[in-house]
Amino acid sequence: MEQLDRRWVNMVFPITDYFQHKRACQTKQRERASRIANLPAHYLTPVSHQDRDILDKPVEELVQDVHKDIIKPIDVLRAYGKVAIQAHYKTNCLTEVMIARAELWAENGINIKGPLAGIPISLKDTITVGGYDSSVAYSRYTGQPHLKDGSIVRLLKDAGAIPYVKTNLPVTLLSFESTNDIWGRCTNPHNVKYSPGGSTGGESALLAFGGGRIGIGSDVAGSVRVPAHFSGIYSLRCSTGRWPKMGMNTSTLGQEGIPSVFSPMARTLGDLIYFTKSMVSMKPWKYDHSVHPMPWKEDEESDAKEKKRLRVGVMRDDGVVTPSPACARALEQVVASLRTEGHDVINVNPPSPYEALVIASHLLTSDGCKTISSHFRWGEWNDPGAAQMTLYAKLPRPVKYLWYLWVKYVRRDSIWAGLLQGWHQQSAFEQWKLVVQREAYKARWHDWWEEEAKMDVLLTVPNATPAIPHGGMKEAFSSCDYTFMFNLLDYTCGIIPVTHVDRTIDQLPSTFRFKDLNAVAKGAYTHYDADKMHGLPVGVQVVGQRLQEEKVLAVMERIEGALEKSGKKYQLLEIE
Repeated sequence: MEQLDRRWVNMVFPITDYFQHKRACQTKQRERASRIANLPAHYLTPVSHQDRDILDKPVEELVQDVHKDIIKPIDVLRAYGKVAIQAHYKTNCLTEVMIARAELWAENGINIKGPLAGIPISLKDTITVGGYDSSVAYSRYTGQPHLKDGSIVRLLKDAGAIPYVKTNLPVTLLSFESTNDIWGRCTNPHNVKYSPGGSTGGESALLAFGGGRIGIGSDVAGSVRVPAHFSGIYSLRCSTGRWPKMGMNTSTLGQEGIPSVFSPMARTLGDLIYFTKSMVSMKPWKYDHSVHPMPWKEDEESDAKEKKRLRVGVMRDDGVVTPSPACARALEQVVASLRTEGHDVINVNPPSPYEALVIASHLLTSDGCKTISSHFRWGEWNDPGAAQMTLYAKLPRPVKYLWYLWVKYVRRDSIWAGLLQGWHQQSAFEQWKLVVQREAYKARWHDWWEEEAKMDVLLTVPNATPAIPHGGMKEAFSSCDYTFMFNLLDYTCGIIPVTHVDRTIDQLPSTFRFKDLNAVAKGAYTHYDADKMHGLPVGVQVVGQRLQEEKVLAVMERIEGALEKSGKKYQLLEIE
């Protein structure tokens, strides 16, 4: 009753709500600054030779050293904690700084014989850690620390890992940027004028900078894959049921039309593989009822590693936004390396990717964006892309129908018109029809893959462009089909960083005509500038069918091996 009365007061007196919002943001920012300032002195000193010896070792080797008592978990934590603070100063990537308590966990609270013994792990802010908020960047949910760890964190500690920081994200979670009023804007470590991605952008910024080796994010439309592509790291979008998902907060609780999945991210491919296998070895189904009791499939991994000639499909264009020169070049670089190794690489035309974008977009916003809007306090800043989606969803249907007619028949943009037409709150009857369309679409893809394409994996770009500048989601919010379609299909997908934007070879061709693009493509290409983007990372997406994590990781390993043989393996940012 007291909470209801308080909300009624806030509706009547919005200025009260606004001041509560401002106070909550200031309190959390002071709390974060205080936690950093009060860390032991060694966290605020330059990286030492001893630190660098730790930072240069892969996760598996560090675990072995901890098992043999060659190094202590506290030493690993202090090395990565030091770089995490440096990463934060450059990119504003951290939210909850848990390092002081992590020191206690490193000494007493972890399984020193586990598969992740002594390894610091960063977590997206949504993940529940006892004693800390999971505000999802809404000020309404600050000052409400959880009483106990969620299932993911309990599993991690039982495996020997040490949660030490939580990372930045966008308010609403529906963005490829990572900005909010509570924590501020997270920037790309390669270029602070650009986004590190979203919604798991704090993770990608931290890992790319070198402030960690492994972390966990979530993905409903590309939120661990686009940050990996934007920031130059590795990630795996697991199929639903393969990775724990309980013990978290979200902006869209109850939304199951396009389920969100928690998934691993890493600084190197070797760490990503080891981390994923370690998590599965912990039998996550014993911690979380939503996980399938599916042990690691050694035979599937071995088959993918040993098959002499892989059959690899390449989707070069989704028919909505043609990949930019930089992204097309990265894809072709992988194709060329695989062909040099003797693999069968073919161009493919799958069932309409645009149809997936329409169905997925309408399912994800089937509540008319009411849920993401319900968490806001009066005057709280909204992500520009989420604000656009909300605006379209709330337009009166007669007005939207007239707009749809104008876009389709006057502007002759059937792509944008098809998206706009169903962008509103759906009735239960309408949503059920969307689910029928989703399942029929998934069946067509399955039949096409098995009977026509007969591929081991599919290659495509993760996004039509490299990282967008801050604020770019206002125009580019609907350009997400290269990742979003695989959320609808629930396929396993991995991201490999391949190259960097080069201003000399990634310029738009003289034949490029912006005015002829559909509205989705215009939104994406508004911000493509090879000169300004010079040096930003560019990745490639490796797609397998549902629950093929072992196969996708094995093929990613073979792709990176092929790139390395040709002298084109991606170069990570060096730790400062």
